Amino acid sequence: MKKIGVTFLAACLGGAVAIGTYKFIESKYGDGMSFEDKQKVYFTNNPGSVINSSTGALDFTQAAATVTPAVVHIKTTYNTNASRGYPGRDQMQDMFEDFFGGRRRQQGPAQGSGSGVIISDDGYIVTNNHVVDNADKIDVILPDKRSLVAKVIGKDANTDLALLKIEGSGFPIVKLGNSDDVRVGEWVLAVGYPFALNTTVTAGIVSAKGRQIGILDQGIEPDEDGRPQARTAIESFIQTDAAINRGNSGGALVNTKGELIGVNAAIASQSGSYEGYGFAIPINLAKKVLNDFKEYGSVRRGYIGINFTGLDAEQSKRLGVNEINGLYVNEVLPGGGAAQAGLKEGDIITKVDGNQIISPSDLQERIGRLGPGDKVQLSYLRDGKTLTSSVTLKGEESVKTANNSSSVVTKNLGASFAPVSEAVKKKYKISSGVLVTSVKSGGFFDQLDLVQGTIITSINGRPINKTDDIESAITAGRNNMATVNAISPDGMQIRYQFQVR
Repeated sequence: MKKIGVTFLAACLGGAVAIGTYKFIESKYGDGMSFEDKQKVYFTNNPGSVINSSTGALDFTQAAATVTPAVVHIKTTYNTNASRGYPGRDQMQDMFEDFFGGRRRQQGPAQGSGSGVIISDDGYIVTNNHVVDNADKIDVILPDKRSLVAKVIGKDANTDLALLKIEGSGFPIVKLGNSDDVRVGEWVLAVGYPFALNTTVTAGIVSAKGRQIGILDQGIEPDEDGRPQARTAIESFIQTDAAINRGNSGGALVNTKGELIGVNAAIASQSGSYEGYGFAIPINLAKKVLNDFKEYGSVRRGYIGINFTGLDAEQSKRLGVNEINGLYVNEVLPGGGAAQAGLKEGDIITKVDGNQIISPSDLQERIGRLGPGDKVQLSYLRDGKTLTSSVTLKGEESVKTANNSSSVVTKNLGASFAPVSEAVKKKYKISSGVLVTSVKSGGFFDQLDLVQGTIITSINGRPINKTDDIESAITAGRNNMATVNAISPDGMQIRYQFQVR
């Protein structure tokens, strides 16, 4: 009996030491831990009770019960100048209201409504940038009806993510999942506060992954000199048919194990309400962004240093290449990681870190999880051969410098370009040319009705083979006059003349 008592006492002392050590480590090192590491500590001490797999029985009650205590209602207040139509009004806010919504026009301060997800028991909350951008006050309403004022730790329009912080401890949290493991067809739950209702749970399936819907680039404003900003938005949405409506923005998309796999961000709708197409930011992309917010207050993003065009059957035909998957390199930015690794215009990137690239989002999301100094392995085709290079990502300054160096082209023409292949040159019996891969609304090319798919062969009598040739040919013209010789998509010879101001 005495031996049993000693053993029991030793076990108790061991448990006390373990708990004490855990508390010491938590308090001393918690602030420097990533959200994923903080969650591992939390769930080791607070094991969950959800036992369903994401492909198991259709019983969502456990997942819903686990998640809903950690999904919060976010109410934002804006001064009068931030209301629709007033100077200083953020166009991104207007666009998201039309596309997704949440702001109510009224007398006095404008108010908005959205959702958020607590991801750390000391009060960190993930939501969308467009939910809190330009807000003068942010109130977080917990499911237990407590109201706390939140401060913005960081926000990023390129991913539409924001990190908030409320004071306190012991908050319930949602476990971070792995969006790479998400499969099309699996059941998911959307949790949030649609139409400012109390916590609402809806169910559906994952309809698609890696969706690009062009919503984030629409809100990019020119820089202080009037030049368009580089298009650095990352869109690789998880698409779901779980019902998502106004106010769900920033809420949770979870699997049936109750794990957060996405942050609800937008819907595609003609009416502004649910029509079967909802989109969420994958959590694996969000993890990196949120950790950057916590550590630096902003996102430290790495860049390869290329401009590219996604390939499909139509685009490949225009470019005169055989591949219909991958990314066609239009331009390699001087001094960037790709240039130093030896990539060239006309290369076709087929893999990133061994993973096949089907669409631009496959590369953008993968790079979006990395920072300056990180390395990626790119596989690409050149002259029928497969090559592989290790590319060291550069910081944001590399993109800004490259953008500024082509100010005439990017500011006034409003287009992007790609070199044409030898096969296309032979087809049209030309010795030079670049393909117009996109035309931006409001630019000179748009005003001239010069469309995507046009081949520009010369400007002011100078042959054009790359973007830099366009810049030099226009600036060398008298009074910045530009005479453009081109071939239309249907093969007709055409000429444009205009002045670049």
